[in-house]
Formats: sequence, C-alpha cells, structure tokens
Amino acid sequence: MKTTLTNKPSLLLVVIAFATVYIVWGSTYFFIQMAVHGFPPMLMGALRFFTAGIVMLAWCYFKGDKIWVRKNVITSSISGLLMLFIGTGVIIIVEKTLPSSIVAIMVSANPIWFLVLDKPNWKINLSNKTTLAGIILGFGGVLLLFGEALNKSFSGSVHTTQITGMILLLLSPIAWCSGSLFSKKRGSNGPARLNTAWQMVIAGLAFIISSFFSREYNGFHFAQVSAHAWLALGYLIVFGSIGAFSAYVWLLSVKTATRVSTHAYVNPVIAVLLGVVFANEHISKLQLFGLVVILLSLLLVNLKKYTFKLPRFSRVLKMKDVPATNCEI
Repeated sequence: MKTTLTNKPSLLLVVIAFATVYIVWGSTYFFIQMAVHGFPPMLMGALRFFTAGIVMLAWCYFKGDKIWVRKNVITSSISGLLMLFIGTGVIIIVEKTLPSSIVAIMVSANPIWFLVLDKPNWKINLSNKTTLAGIILGFGGVLLLFGEALNKSFSGSVHTTQITGMILLLLSPIAWCSGSLFSKKRGSNGPARLNTAWQMVIAGLAFIISSFFSREYNGFHFAQVSAHAWLALGYLIVFGSIGAFSAYVWLLSVKTATRVSTHAYVNPVIAVLLGVVFANEHISKLQLFGLVVILLSLLLVNLKKYTFKLPRFSRVLKMKDVPATNCEI
C-alpha cells in the first residue's frame, strides 16, 4: 500500500504519537485486569466503550462529519459487535482468571489469524514462503503456551478455569479479524473516526444488554468500586480508546502503514513488562520463548511489506503491501 505524504509532520508529534500507540495499547491489558477487579466484566465494557463512543461522536459532529449514514452505521455496527463486543469482550472476561501478560502474548498472534481468515486473498498472501513459515511458526508459539498450561493442569498447579480461559481466548482474534475483514469488504465513505465511534457506541449498548441479562447489577454498588478500578477505567476510556486511536489514525496519514504496524511487535512486550513489574505476574522461560516465537512469526509474515535495495540495480524492488489492522484492545 503506497502512502503519499504531503506535508512533513513535526518530529516531536510523530514521536509522541508512536509512543502513545506503542505504550498505551500495550498497557491496556494491564489496566483491563485492574478494572475488572472492581467492575463486573460486561459493565466495565459498557462504561468504557459507550462513553468513549459518545465522546467520539460528539467530536465527529464538531468536525462537521455527517453522523447518520444508514449503510455506514450498519457496517460499523456489525464490525463493532465482532471486534469490540466479542473480540475485546472475551479479553475482559478471561482477565478475571488469566494474567494480563499471558493474554497479551496469546493476542499478539492476531495478524496471523487475519491472513488465515482472509480467504479471497489466500492466493496472494499465502504464495510467499516466508509468510507461510510465519503462519506456521505463529501457531507453534500459541501451541507452546497451551502445551505448558495443559502440563501444569495435569500436575494440578494450574486451575481448569485458566485452561478454559485460554481456549476461550482463541475466539478473540477470530472475532476481531472477522470484523476487520467485514468492515474492509463492505467499505465506508465516512472518516475512520466516525466509523470507530459507531463501533464503540454499538458495542457499548451490547455490553449494557449483556450486563443486564447476566444480572451483574445484582448486589453491585458503584460506591464499592475502588479508586484504582475507577482510574483504570478512566485510563481505558481517555487513553486506550480515544487517545491511542486518534494517534494511530493520524500516524497512518503521515507515515507508511508498514511503519505504523510495528506496534504489533511492541505492544505485547509492554504488556508483559507491566504485568511482571507492577502486577507481580510470573512469566516462565517457556512463555517468554513463546512470545519470541510469535514476534518472529509476525516479522516473517510482514517481511514482504518492506522494500529492499538491490546492489546491482539502481531501483527498488517493491513487495505487495498488506493493509495494517487496528488492534485496539
């Protein structure tokens, strides 16, 4: 994908935007776990996405966007339900039992699922040997994590709820990538900020309904929520959903998609560091090795995005680009 850059952006703004995408999106796993220890999972998702969605809709209205276009709203609704309600909703639920660092490592294989589920482009995406090697290696990294968890489960050191959580976690990237592909296929003539705003609003409404039917409100009182949980929720709304996404969209307008997509390598590392340092989570050597394997697989998958200067010719060999995906959690 070719990106045309018209005006040279401020270096300081670029650094701040990259730091925001790298650090904030990597830290969302840590803050989700902090929030779900104060709020019921579905209610937390409702408060986060509905609030952020309404704020972004107001911003879009202020920018002069046409808020209601039926086709765009329907597309955003379906993709929002898949990506945010199911994809992120699963993450919120499993973080009640799984360490945030393990969740981040599992979700880091997201781009690999994107290639596997993008059936119309199999001939293009899977014709490259390094891409195929990356896909196989990525799933191998996920299997490493499952293998260790199952081994510990048999020995009694890991509860079966954690195994169930890891299995359920497989649904998250499948739903997220399905929503991304659906949105890409249907297309939209509206700005990305407006599409995302509707995704958040619709997902927030779905979380509200789910919270009601799961009776999370029974016995729950907002006064009982700790200050840490409130701060975590505020962080997820302001920085996780609004700030980081805005930085991501702006970076795509001033930098190539290949450079912006490097957040996929940094986010899980940030998540693991935060989990270990601040939440006292234990990461085994095999789990760290699994993370390295998955990150290496992403490098192989994305290798054809980069350009290489041939020493014998004064030209650049351009490889077919694969669209970067927004992995906001």
